[in-house]
Amino acid sequence: MVSTHPVGVQNAGTQYLPEQNTSTNISPNQELLPLTAKINGQGNLEIGGCDVTTLVEQFGSPLYILDEETLRTACQQYRDSFEKYYPGESQVLYASKAWNCLAVCAIAGSEGLGIDVVSGGELYTALTAGVSPAKIYLHGNNKSLEELRLAIDADVTIVVDNWYELRTLATLTQAQQPIRIMLRLTPGIECHTHEYIRTGHLDSKFGFDPNDLDEVFQFVSQQPSLNCVGLHAHIGSQIFERQPHQDLAAVMVQWLRDASKYGLNITELNVGGGLGIKYVESDDPPSIDEWVKAICEVVQQACAAENLPLPKLLSEPGRSLIATSCVTAYTIGSSKTIPDIRTYVSIDGGMSDNPRPITYQSVYRAVIANKLSAPHTQTVTVAGKHCESGDILIKNAQLPKTEPGDILVVMATGAYNYSMASNYNRLPRPAAVVVANGEANLILQRETYQDLIRQDRLPERLKN
Repeated sequence: MVSTHPVGVQNAGTQYLPEQNTSTNISPNQELLPLTAKINGQGNLEIGGCDVTTLVEQFGSPLYILDEETLRTACQQYRDSFEKYYPGESQVLYASKAWNCLAVCAIAGSEGLGIDVVSGGELYTALTAGVSPAKIYLHGNNKSLEELRLAIDADVTIVVDNWYELRTLATLTQAQQPIRIMLRLTPGIECHTHEYIRTGHLDSKFGFDPNDLDEVFQFVSQQPSLNCVGLHAHIGSQIFERQPHQDLAAVMVQWLRDASKYGLNITELNVGGGLGIKYVESDDPPSIDEWVKAICEVVQQACAAENLPLPKLLSEPGRSLIATSCVTAYTIGSSKTIPDIRTYVSIDGGMSDNPRPITYQSVYRAVIANKLSAPHTQTVTVAGKHCESGDILIKNAQLPKTEPGDILVVMATGAYNYSMASNYNRLPRPAAVVVANGEANLILQRETYQDLIRQDRLPERLKN
């Protein structure tokens, strides 16, 4: 159910503002708005020193607004926490499927993070953004031969997902040096937001079956063209619990021990990502620092128990790095009141720029940027403009009285919004800006109608 604000609660948008002057102590994933969000002298929402209503006037709407300080703070907290709690070498990778574009990759890279990519396109983007190939890891359960060759030519690490891919790589002997790989394994630990299930075999399209471990290790040990440096596992997304990741780390150290029996010099462990964020007030995810500390402690304990040296410890957060860093601004248009049922308020975007509500029944919070301190007196359903009855962004949203032209801002839209955006109904995809210290820079140009037909081809026989 895509419900949001509790019905009957009359507050104002200012309730969502983070405490000011304490951003370095706040874990971004525990906030609803970016760390720089505040109300300015005009009573409007301001992010990164920029008035959101002015941004919409300048760049149009819908508009993704990325707060650079929030993104950098999240990157720094992950990086610094691993350095604080793990005595061995570590590397944080940004899981760029959450939002892969040149600017985001460049910011993450400048903070010392590597990039986790899942396609040739994401790989090309990360390389173009200037990220070091030594810090790029290519995932995917069905990588094409073209993608594998691109990764080999770029000298990035390939996270091998299955037998087909492993055998294919073993035949690509044209590389001047052994191909650097990791093995993705299915750990039998499945996570959801509020529960996890430990099973002997996890039903997933990703990773080698744990029952095949010995056979996989033996095969890799016999391939001089493959340099297996690490093991990888991932157990879910939007996770609030610490215990499943602690269990995962312990299981992975046991795999590390087993690999050594086949002469494999495994030096890296990637425990995946999945730390959750706050989408609504009731969400209570651990802080970045707390999550990292739990992982680091259990890896150290497990290695000590097995008398193994500490591996290089990798993690690949995505949502918890980027989601809270971004909001989406819309312009309100028409409305419709159905007595005793509901009031619809329509915006100039919807499922094409944020498909998560219609796909996952995801929940969001929203405010009116130009009425931030106004009391919430309306319960409305925020509807998109697409020709779909299910194009509903938020049900039961608590807002002040709205009018056409008001700017509605949906929070925490940095993850899986632009990256999953489409041209459904032939709507051009929105622009995106990065804001910092009162300056706004375009990072994604708004598509035009001409862009929509750029790849179209009209055969001569069909022309009128």
